[in-house]
Amino acid sequence: MLRHTALVLASTLTLAGVQGCARGAASEDTGEGAAPAAQLSKGSVLPGVEVLLRDSLHLLEGKRVGLITNPSGRDREGRSTIDLLYRAPGVKLVALFGPEHGLRGTAEAGAKVASSVDSATGIPIYSLYGDIRVPTPEMLDKIDVLVYDIQDVGARVYTFQWTMVLSAVAAAKAGKPFVVLDRPDPVRGDRFGGGVLDTTQRSFVGQYPVALRYGLTPGELLRYLVGTGQVKANVTVVPMDGYRRSMWFEETGIPWVNPSPNLRDLDATLLYTGTVFFEGTNLSEGRGTDRPFRVVGAGWLRDAGAIVAALNAKHLPGVTFDSTSRTIAEGQKWGGQTIPMIEVKVTDRDKVEPVSVGVHLLQAIYSRHSKEWEWRASHFDRLAGTTALREALLADTTGTTAIDSLLARWDREAKEWGERVKPYLIYE
Repeated sequence: MLRHTALVLASTLTLAGVQGCARGAASEDTGEGAAPAAQLSKGSVLPGVEVLLRDSLHLLEGKRVGLITNPSGRDREGRSTIDLLYRAPGVKLVALFGPEHGLRGTAEAGAKVASSVDSATGIPIYSLYGDIRVPTPEMLDKIDVLVYDIQDVGARVYTFQWTMVLSAVAAAKAGKPFVVLDRPDPVRGDRFGGGVLDTTQRSFVGQYPVALRYGLTPGELLRYLVGTGQVKANVTVVPMDGYRRSMWFEETGIPWVNPSPNLRDLDATLLYTGTVFFEGTNLSEGRGTDRPFRVVGAGWLRDAGAIVAALNAKHLPGVTFDSTSRTIAEGQKWGGQTIPMIEVKVTDRDKVEPVSVGVHLLQAIYSRHSKEWEWRASHFDRLAGTTALREALLADTTGTTAIDSLLARWDREAKEWGERVKPYLIYE
């Protein structure tokens, strides 16, 4: 096994168990015959929880541990991080914390989740997606260290990573260390896209000024926020072993677990950073169908075929569009109705620019249906991270000048973002 010494990066940030393709770590080869990172093949990535158990368990030994997790927190054999830490020698798991969708990952988006008790272990579960979204001092008083292990989707418009950040801050205020068990960016960590959040639109789906497709793992995101002084926390990141930024999730060998109920495959997760904008309108974004975030539609979208033809004529890279229809489940927009929809089909993941796809899809529909269209304006602007997208769509009822200009600006912002985060990257 290769064992590496911890690297102190700042007074409040430590990198532990540095392995595989991690950057800049001093190392000590113990001579136990592990393959160097360069020889690691696709499918050999160890998530942070396995690295923790292999060589960094000292971070938790003899301590009362609180764990923020959900069904995506597990090793490659499918064993949950809850069970792994509960059985780990010298570790006392005393509290569980569940994010949006709950500890079991089954609650619908936005639904409040109640606190409860884990039936398998008898450990109390504190909900961080109900009336309380940040661990309270009373919760943290029961623990010595707070651990985070959740798969996110590489999109600013999500809640898991912000639960992580807010919890790290709360832990620091309570004088408790925070440990991130790192996981991949599922849609490649070497791609950035979309604009950087305007802080006037700060919300629980966008807490800090980061790019919409931010290209970082959870550990790297927290490294960046701490390293740039935006967040004060005592953070240790336990990196993955063997991860490369150019990997798609399926190349890591880590089994796919839906990060949330409506992101069921990698194509939907890729497209999400563009199709999520439709949540801020009266069109369905595919919730209640078998293609969430891959189809959009409305009862009045009877010219879907013509819109598809216009979109395909744009030759947007890596995708094609098709007209279809779906019956929407009760409880969702257009629930109980069969409606015309437009499906986005991924033909080349490496070429897809999902934010551009979403914006062109918005414009193609809005320009023909401004009378039927309804805005959920404040929510739409929070998703976009700016009022500029809605303003551009309102301006572009006969063409695409404003959105083309906005997309060009966002491209510049994404490139600048990529340069800003370079000092905080863990993986090559």
